[in-house]
Amino acid sequence: MKLGIINSAFAQAGVDTKTGLEHIARLGFDTVDIFPEPMTIDQKEVDLIKNICDTKNLPIVSVVVVAFGLVDFNDPVREFHEKRVKKAVDLVREFGAKNVLLVLGEYIWQREVIPPQAQWDWGVQHTRNIAEYAAQYGVEIALELEPFRLSLLNSVPKMAQFINDCGLPNVKANIDISHLVLADSSPSELSLLKGKAAHVHISDCDGMVHGDLPPGRGVVKFAPYLQAIKELDFEGSVSLELEYSPDPSKIVEWVEEAYRTTNELMQQVGLRT
Repeated sequence: MKLGIINSAFAQAGVDTKTGLEHIARLGFDTVDIFPEPMTIDQKEVDLIKNICDTKNLPIVSVVVVAFGLVDFNDPVREFHEKRVKKAVDLVREFGAKNVLLVLGEYIWQREVIPPQAQWDWGVQHTRNIAEYAAQYGVEIALELEPFRLSLLNSVPKMAQFINDCGLPNVKANIDISHLVLADSSPSELSLLKGKAAHVHISDCDGMVHGDLPPGRGVVKFAPYLQAIKELDFEGSVSLELEYSPDPSKIVEWVEEAYRTTNELMQQVGLRT
């Protein structure tokens, strides 16, 4: 597998797109994931990203989009977000990437008032619609597992069930290692995702609260999860997800540290190719 990073690590520290991508290429990452707003990114920014990545031989693998509105109880809201995610599919095509990393929403009102099954079914239907559109272009939908109590996809069994309910070969899972730890999901559970995984996120945490720290700064025992991912035997990237550096002025050092420790972890299990 390849070692990548989401470019939002730099963007959230106030670093412009061009400089952030240049740092990512210089540090030795194999790939990059782009986290844009599909509805407002302009062609100038798209061309800038494409030109830098082409020049630096930095393939774009994934376009990240958070679309909580896909499970909203208002029809027009769901329809808007379906169109929005389809625009992310269009960006994947333009970037020559592989997947849309899709973050679904949460059950509202403590799973009361609106039947939880209704929100689940809305999520399945709109994900299917998006995936059918994406399939025309060979694009995969990689679903994010979120470890929060009311998230639709907050466990490996739920992820496997949702993928099965969608019933389309290009609807797959993104495996986020720190999210698995926070959700009390063991490495052995990943066998449920055999043939259903497309992408990986890696970061550390304190075992209790969502963190997105450089590996080594928290409590996550990465080796068993990386070994389980290796055994799933799929081509993809292990992308660092680093959010909200405590000292934005030292974001380059933050990313350098994360690159170094993640590379070491992947090498230990023979995962980086």
